[in-house]
Amino acid sequence: MLRSRLLRSGEPVAVASVLNDVVLSKGASAHMIRLEIAINREFVTSLRGDGLIISTPTGSTAYSLSSGGPILNPSVHALILTPISPHTLTNRPIVIPQDVLVEVVMVSRQDGAMVTFDGQVGMALRHRDLVEIRASEHKTRLVRLPERSYYEMLRKKLKWGES
Repeated sequence: MLRSRLLRSGEPVAVASVLNDVVLSKGASAHMIRLEIAINREFVTSLRGDGLIISTPTGSTAYSLSSGGPILNPSVHALILTPISPHTLTNRPIVIPQDVLVEVVMVSRQDGAMVTFDGQVGMALRHRDLVEIRASEHKTRLVRLPERSYYEMLRKKLKWGES
């Protein structure tokens, strides 16, 4: 799971725990947004595009996958940063260790951008808002049927091997 906070002028305005992903997106606006991404307080990149998905391995087969992100086995302790329709083709998905702090700053000034937690709760983003994401101390236990492996489930869901 992920633990995330939306900070506005240094003050928390939203806190959420999520199972799948945190998404920063342009919302209904036709304009791209610009985000600055740091990992463990080190600047990584500036992203211009429709947004960014920060995903857990469980969420890797959801929105991140449809945006070109990799599939991670749930036993892999990592996070995925997947750009949504990046303006620069060199902005690619990246897999990072789960024990890092991801900070994303909303650089754009236009209205309409959102941060969404597990596709459920959405909050409007403003210029210079900061979204912090890190692995949660809470773990979710998922029920798996012993007669169905993870890879069998992937084959059926993604129709792998079908003609």
